[in-house]
Amino acid sequence: LFRSYIEVEDITPVQYPADDTSAEWKTTHFDYHAYDENLLKLDILGHDDPTMMRMLHDITGVDPTTIPMNDPKVMSVFNSTEALGVTEEQIRTPVGTYGIPEMGTKFVRQMLHETKPSSFADLLQISGLSHGTGVWVGNAQELIRNGTCTIKTVIGCRDDIMIYLIYNGLEASLAFQITESVRKGRGLKEEWIEIMKEHNIPQWYIESCQKIEYMFPKAHAAAYVIFAVRTVYYKLYHPIAFYAAYFSVRAEEFDVDIFCQGYDAIYKKLDEIEAKGFDASPKEKSMVPILEMGLEMTARGFSFKGIDLYRSAADKFKIDGDSLIPPFSAIPGIGLNAARNIVAAREEAEFISIEDFQRRSKASKTVVDTLASMGCFRGLPESNQLALF
Repeated sequence: LFRSYIEVEDITPVQYPADDTSAEWKTTHFDYHAYDENLLKLDILGHDDPTMMRMLHDITGVDPTTIPMNDPKVMSVFNSTEALGVTEEQIRTPVGTYGIPEMGTKFVRQMLHETKPSSFADLLQISGLSHGTGVWVGNAQELIRNGTCTIKTVIGCRDDIMIYLIYNGLEASLAFQITESVRKGRGLKEEWIEIMKEHNIPQWYIESCQKIEYMFPKAHAAAYVIFAVRTVYYKLYHPIAFYAAYFSVRAEEFDVDIFCQGYDAIYKKLDEIEAKGFDASPKEKSMVPILEMGLEMTARGFSFKGIDLYRSAADKFKIDGDSLIPPFSAIPGIGLNAARNIVAAREEAEFISIEDFQRRSKASKTVVDTLASMGCFRGLPESNQLALF
């Protein structure tokens, strides 16, 4: 029964995510099964990836649905940095997948490095291995390292088990039964193991099945990989558009000062955060992917310009030749509304003074001071009277 007088805080603890008290949202912690019969649960998923794909389509004019899934140069980015024109040492990783959906985390980059995928089918395996439980660490990883298997022969997605067992002569309904048991983490029954041995299923395969706790479906993996391949295509062939879209959609912890200083400053900041290890703050840890992307972008010969009073957009990075001009919203303390107010005031007429800017844009003194420290008001007098004088 719905009780309108009960707040969620009355029945479950509430805290800020990652103890970040400046966060817009709070998170709850509860045992779902304690409430699942009378609590409405909404799974509202993020939409950064489709937003970025839409931006890339708009900027480049290239329809993502026309991008091929077998371009050799695109495929090489998943196992090398060569196609991007940078070295492993320059960008601190042996593969070129920074910023690629589901393929850019440190965990998956290490997996890519160890398995050397070279085809779409190999990437399906990577997706399955990275989203499963009990599938990679202590299982497929060891089998690949000791030479028992390759990325092509380990168990990657749940569908692989059924197809492999049917191919080796097991009856289809039994193969399905075994697959369902394994992918749910229930292992193999003794009689199944005997039948598998009779059909020459290798011992390593049987042991691998016993270790699996959860397995990813291949259709889900395919959706992820298609998205990843399309994103790599833009990154490789339309780089400045890719970085503009990435930073516009994802760069919440963008540090204008560091990024404008270029490659060496970004590298130094990454080193500083890495040296702190577990002592790095949540904010510093969330900066790492953004810094890595900036490192790669500057290593590829692109650069960031400073905030420009007349050229910066409200919330999107603007392409200027081989450079990106950051938006006003990239400045700490300037929210989206404040950024939009600045752009709206600018479009009315040129600013005749800092006082004029503050009055028309409704910017706070803090925002004005921040923009002044970045040199945005060069040549503008303090007040309207000075301007008239």
